Amino acid sequence: MIRSIFIQGFKRFGKQRFEISPLTVLTGLNGTGKTSLIHALILAREAIGDPFRPGEASSVRLNGPFGLELGTAEDVHNWGAEGEIVFDIRHDEELLATWRFAVPANTSEALYLDVIKRPDGANVPYDMYQRPRNFTYLCAERLGPRSILGASALPADALEVGVRGEYCAQVLAALGDRPMEYGERLHPNRYPAAAPLLKYELERWLGDIVRPVEIDTESHPGNLVTALRFRAPGGEWVRAPNMGFGVSYALPVVLAGLVASPGGLLLVENPEAHLHPAGQSRMGVFLAWLAGKGIQVIVETHSDHVLNGIRRAIGEHHYLPCGEAIVHYFDSDEEDAPRVIPLRFTPTGGVSDWPAGFFDQYQIDVAALGRIRRQR
Repeated sequence: MIRSIFIQGFKRFGKQRFEISPLTVLTGLNGTGKTSLIHALILAREAIGDPFRPGEASSVRLNGPFGLELGTAEDVHNWGAEGEIVFDIRHDEELLATWRFAVPANTSEALYLDVIKRPDGANVPYDMYQRPRNFTYLCAERLGPRSILGASALPADALEVGVRGEYCAQVLAALGDRPMEYGERLHPNRYPAAAPLLKYELERWLGDIVRPVEIDTESHPGNLVTALRFRAPGGEWVRAPNMGFGVSYALPVVLAGLVASPGGLLLVENPEAHLHPAGQSRMGVFLAWLAGKGIQVIVETHSDHVLNGIRRAIGEHHYLPCGEAIVHYFDSDEEDAPRVIPLRFTPTGGVSDWPAGFFDQYQIDVAALGRIRRQR
């Protein structure tokens, strides 16, 4: 499990070290570096190589893998840094892996970075993220309701949900009627006599987060597509476009967490998208619960409701010890240099500090309305 990452010369960061916990929350102002940290982890994963495409690459693509659209080498090289782009990843105090990348000498307009140093595969546990469902990234632009979803060319045991959730229907069609592979991830409030099928566990969590729902899949092998359909318990089946955005956006997050390999890494951007505030809070509970089950979760969010759900998972439900979660609040100083403030949780679900700008807009707005009323 990753415990820290040091980033040098990449996008917003000249030099910056981040502590990484089983649950790491990235939040703060727009354009201050949250996504840059996620992109660093993705590029490190891409530099490892693909088990289905053997061989170590001499470069990493900046556009394409995991849905990246980073532009040119010049775009990702920190404007104030000289030399290489460096990612150091550690487990506690032990250095697991170092990647060093260089802007290609021929042109800064190249759409790739040269790999000039990679870790030794013989003693680097980080290469475990080559294995299926051990490294999952869900971007903020997940697919909304679709009548049909595409198919991946991987075997069932290697299927991933996809960066945008585009293979969720295929994963459910292949694995939904199987017993949960990881029994410790059964819903905490499930009926003991209920069948422990993946589909049922997914439905239970979606019932908590969005609304009570049943899910079915329809495969069309000749067309290489799979359809999802939904119904309220006892109701009529409807296709995804008639169910709404909340289910379609939450489903990939929950499904990815339930099928992730033990010790794997789940990166999620904006898990709160299209969810009611109560659903956002319950999504926070789910992500903290998942981290307590051995999946490392890094979540980028702008939702105070997701944060409060995490706080309840720690202080009320005790799904995760308070020392196993951290918040990084991203801000900028007067010269627009990145400023990252680590915040910690207390055993009762409190937050160690509350810097200005950290989920305080509600109080600011209520105070402004109070002043208006007093002036009258």
